[in-house]
Amino acid sequence: MGTEAAHLARLSASLPQSLLRRLDTMIAERSLCSRSQMIADLIREALAEHAALARLDQTLTVTITMVYRGDRSRIREQMALTRADYAREVISSQHVFLEDGQSLEVLLVQGHAARLKSLCDALRATRGVLQLGMVATAALVPPVHGRLAAITAPPAQAA
Repeated sequence: MGTEAAHLARLSASLPQSLLRRLDTMIAERSLCSRSQMIADLIREALAEHAALARLDQTLTVTITMVYRGDRSRIREQMALTRADYAREVISSQHVFLEDGQSLEVLLVQGHAARLKSLCDALRATRGVLQLGMVATAALVPPVHGRLAAITAPPAQAA
């Protein structure tokens, strides 16, 4: 047994047949050698997302992409209430109706990682959310709130 194999740990997972078929299709389309390689890639991606939000005092710019299904009025109301709780962080949102009663929503948010983690957790916990993905970037959007205040402030009077 090689040294690389000695550092591997075995993992067992039970999946619905339909999900396993879709996973195998994705593996073939990406020309990967095995399910293990695909699962390791997915785990690395999830760990990178988690690490971005783990530095709780860091300011991040993030896109949050969600797919959800359910009673449209109920879930859209719940999403709106959650977004209202994070109004200072949410810069923009876009909503599109999908097939089969599903919706896609993309949020552009910026703020401290702790607040963004809390927002993601609140959205993920919403009944009907099928998928939630996040992409963080190190670059920041210029301060929207400060710029708006400067634009709308009355001009200073000359003495």
